[in-house]
Amino acid sequence: MVSVVGARTENVPSDDEGFLQVDFVRVGGPPSHGIPYWVFLFKADASLGGGPSAFVRGHLDGFILPRRDGYMSQTVLITGASSGIGLELARLFAVDGYALVLVSRDARKLDDVAAELRTRFSVSVFVMPVDLSKPAGPAKVALFLKKKRIAVDVLVNNAGVGLHGAFEKTDWQRESDMIQLNVASLVELTKRLLPDLVARRGKILNVASTAAFQPGPYMSVYYASKAFVLSFSEALHEELLEKVSVTALCPGPTRTGFTKAARMGRTPLFDSAWVMDAQTVAKAGYSGLKRGKAVVVPGVVNRLLAESIRFTPRRVVRKLVKRLHPPKD
Repeated sequence: MVSVVGARTENVPSDDEGFLQVDFVRVGGPPSHGIPYWVFLFKADASLGGGPSAFVRGHLDGFILPRRDGYMSQTVLITGASSGIGLELARLFAVDGYALVLVSRDARKLDDVAAELRTRFSVSVFVMPVDLSKPAGPAKVALFLKKKRIAVDVLVNNAGVGLHGAFEKTDWQRESDMIQLNVASLVELTKRLLPDLVARRGKILNVASTAAFQPGPYMSVYYASKAFVLSFSEALHEELLEKVSVTALCPGPTRTGFTKAARMGRTPLFDSAWVMDAQTVAKAGYSGLKRGKAVVVPGVVNRLLAESIRFTPRRVVRKLVKRLHPPKD
């Protein structure tokens, strides 16, 4: 038996039409479900008659979001959410009941991920197929949020790509796209979403890399881009204290599609024993974000290596990194 225990009107998400004015109803659910309350969302309509309570009693096939506290979820926007670390982070946020806005250039994969998350976790999921390696990408995301009336509580700048090879031989367009994706789009999205994040005392998770701690011969632009992300994130962490929590996640080599996209082939770096899986990395980042940490480096070996850089002569560091991913013949 379902009973209505409260109702109010808010702007909340609708899968087909974005954020609209709807009646927000707190209802008691059957004890067998193991969830103290369900939340029913439906469009406000004066023609319903009897108000939200009567509507819920008569229409129990509404849009359902399980909530243990009976209140609307927060919203997270994740870039690069269709695979790898971004996908695993999406699953973690979904477990905690967040509404999700997933951004990636692969529309098909995004739809598959959204279907999985809705089915497994009964959360609201919006998908935004957009290429953030192009200058127009961040503005498209911001416009989507504005049209859907979505206010973001957590921003996860995860999208990124690498490129392996000698700088004198690599393709400039690919490097230009990398700088746009790894650096410019990350900064612009942060800038555009920051007012909402400040207003909602939100959180930002920027995915950098252990590459951020040293120069990277034969992956020079990628390493430099991640050094920017780390420096930018740490600076914002201090600037925005008491307003927005900013965390930089710096994973070491991780089993994702990164090496294929970067055209690396097999290298000593990714053949090493300390390569981690995306799920473990995502859990470390998620935990650090929740605790408000400035920098998270998953894995004991990765943390030791990152710290050792500080005490190692730069000329030695350069030569060591050079050996980790030598140029292709």
